[in-house]
Amino acid sequence: MGSDTGTTAGVGTKATATYDEHADWYNEFMSAGRAGEYIQRVHATLEDLLGAGEGTCLDVCCGTGAHASVLGGLGWAPVGMDLSSGQLRHAVGRLPVVRADATALPFADGSLPAAVCVLAHTDVPDYAAVLREIARVLRPGGRFVHLGVHPCYIGAFADWSDRPRIVVDERYADHSRSFDAWNPAGVRARVGAWHLPLGDLLNATTAAGLRLVRTVEAGPGGIPDLFGFLSVKLTTPG
Repeated sequence: MGSDTGTTAGVGTKATATYDEHADWYNEFMSAGRAGEYIQRVHATLEDLLGAGEGTCLDVCCGTGAHASVLGGLGWAPVGMDLSSGQLRHAVGRLPVVRADATALPFADGSLPAAVCVLAHTDVPDYAAVLREIARVLRPGGRFVHLGVHPCYIGAFADWSDRPRIVVDERYADHSRSFDAWNPAGVRARVGAWHLPLGDLLNATTAAGLRLVRTVEAGPGGIPDLFGFLSVKLTTPG
């Protein structure tokens, strides 16, 4: 929910940003007044996973910069990147930004102490490629926090219309982009979303050279709608 970097929306030689036409709506949608309890949970989970630190923390697919205050509050110097110029128009007042493709980050190898990607992995068709780039720019021992919608319970395959019962269907195995959503007023119905099953997400993380430190599931009513993890870049390959 933070950026847009897909083949029809970012990754590849003809990168475009489908969030541009929705940037003003998204900035309001993710505001504290509109998102309320949800964004508070996102920020509390991000704070818990990342922890305090110093130096640059890259906010990958930063969107409108909605999470910059959390990074700054932990002592980090946040820098945001996103493909969407429309979103960056809002973000620039919240943190330094650069327009770039998440699969080709404009940072040197091993140059950053920390990075995060928040509510954005469903906006890219190849999140594994994004994870490899994040691992490339991190210093050995550098921290990376992934925080996104829960891949087991949030997606076109999950019907939340009869809470507290959630129905998951066979589309859980489908990685393709979908605009199907139980909430017609949400992000997915506007810009679509790719799906990355939980096992594929974790395998892509370790394959990129990142070591999982801990994971977090969060959500009201006993069923989590958020999944996140803290990882660190391996100091030696393997």
